[in-house]
Amino acid sequence: MEYNYDLLVIGAGPGGYVAAIRASQLGLKTAVAENRDVGGTCLNRGCIPTKSYLHTGELFRQTKEFELYGLSTENTTLDMKRALDRKNDVVTKLRLGVEQLFKSGKIDHFAATATIIEPHKALLTPVDGSEKSEITAKFILIATGSVPSLPPVEGCDLENVITSDELLDMDRLYDNFIVAGAGVIGMEFVGMYNSFGKNVTLMASRDRILPKVDKEIAQNLTMILKKRGVKILTKARLKKITKDDDGMLRCWYLNGDQMESITGDGVLLASGRKANTKNLFAEGFEGVKMTEKGEIEVDGQYRTSVPNIFAIGDVIPGKQLAHVASAEGICAVEIMAGHEPSIDVSVIPDCIYTDPEIACTGLTEAEAKEMGIKVKVAKAMTSSNGKSLIANQDRGFVKIVYDEENDRIIGAQLMCARATDMINEFSTAIVNKLSKKQMQAVIRPHPTFGEMVTEAVDELDSMAIHIAHRK
Repeated sequence: MEYNYDLLVIGAGPGGYVAAIRASQLGLKTAVAENRDVGGTCLNRGCIPTKSYLHTGELFRQTKEFELYGLSTENTTLDMKRALDRKNDVVTKLRLGVEQLFKSGKIDHFAATATIIEPHKALLTPVDGSEKSEITAKFILIATGSVPSLPPVEGCDLENVITSDELLDMDRLYDNFIVAGAGVIGMEFVGMYNSFGKNVTLMASRDRILPKVDKEIAQNLTMILKKRGVKILTKARLKKITKDDDGMLRCWYLNGDQMESITGDGVLLASGRKANTKNLFAEGFEGVKMTEKGEIEVDGQYRTSVPNIFAIGDVIPGKQLAHVASAEGICAVEIMAGHEPSIDVSVIPDCIYTDPEIACTGLTEAEAKEMGIKVKVAKAMTSSNGKSLIANQDRGFVKIVYDEENDRIIGAQLMCARATDMINEFSTAIVNKLSKKQMQAVIRPHPTFGEMVTEAVDELDSMAIHIAHRK
C-alpha cells in the first residue's frame, strides 16, 4: 500500500514534536496533527508558564529579605498583568521555535483534530472549520498527552473553582487561596501563591504532602512552608464545595469521621491529570486496548495492540513528565526506523519546582532495601555549603543512595537550590554505573551548590578529605 506519510504524529507536545523531529532526521516523511497550539500542555499550559510565574514569585519573595543583603527598596509591588504578559511572551517565543523546527525538518503540520478510523488512516478535522480530509501513514504515533482530572466532588463547576489551565491565564490573584491536592502540581502552585504574599491553605488527602516523594523531603518542605505561613491540612478528603452568602467558597472535607470546612475566594483543584483520548478513535474502530484508567496500553517498544500504532507520554501508563514523553518519542521512532533506542528510559529524573527545588532519580533508600540491595546512604547539608549560605537558602540536602556490593550509585534525592540542574549528574552516574571512586575523581568548582555532590560522595568514604568542612 502507498501511504501519504511514513509517520503521522497525533499531538505536538514535548513527546510529539520531539518524535517528529527525530523521525525527520531518520529520513521518515512525517506529518503532525495538533488541534491546539504546538508545544502541548508543557509549553502552553504547564511547565513553562508555571516556571515563569515561579521565577517571578521567587524574585518578589526575595525583596522581603533585601535588608539582609544591604539592599533597600520602597513600594515593591506585584503587577500580575505584566507577569502574565511576560509569561505569554516566553511561551510565544518557544512556540515559534517549535514551528520553525517543523519547517526546517520538512514536517507537515496540520492544525486539526486527527481521528484514527483505520490502522493506517486518520480523519483530519481542521480547527478553522474547513473541509475534512483523510490521511494515510505507515506508522501512527499517539502523543495526545493529558488533561486535568476533576475529582467527583459537588461544586466543581462553581465560579472561581479552577484547574491549573485557568490559573495560568489569569491576570489577578486570589487573596485567600485553597489548593486541593498535595502532589507536584498542587505544591508548585502553593509555593507560587505563597511567594506572591497571599494566604494559602493546602488540603492533602493523605497524612503528608508529596506522597510519592522521599519522606524526609516531604517533611522538610512541610516545615519550610509552615514557617512561611502556609496552612497545611492533612487527611483532609474534599467532599463538596459550596458558596456562602458573601460569595466566599467553602470547602467541606472529612477529617477522620468529622466533617469540617474552610473558606477562600478561590479553589484550585490539583488532583492530577488523566489521559487525553477525546476524539482520538472513530466510532467502531477497535483494536487499541485501554487500561481501566483510560490510558493506552503499550508494550516495551511503545506499540499498542495494533502493530503499526504506537503511543507515548501522558496518554500511556507511567510518569507524566515532559522529558519522559520526549525520550519515549525518540525511542519509538527509532524503533519504527529499525534502530536501537538511543536513550535509557529506566532512569527518570523527577523535578519539583518548589523553593527550595526538589529533584530525585534512581532508587530511594526504602526502595533499594525492599529489593534486597545492601545500600549505604550519605548526605550533605546546605548548612555547610558556602553558596547556600551566601544565598540565604533554607535547610536542604543532597542525599546519595549507594550499592555497596556492586560499588555504584543507584539513587539520589536533592532538596536545595539548583537541584533540578544538579540531578543530571546523578542520572548520568546511574545510567553509566559510576562507582564511588569515579564520582570522587571529578573536580567541582568552588563556591557552587554543586560542591554538595562532592561532599555527599565523600561521606561514603571515611578516608575522604572534607574540603568544604575545612573551609
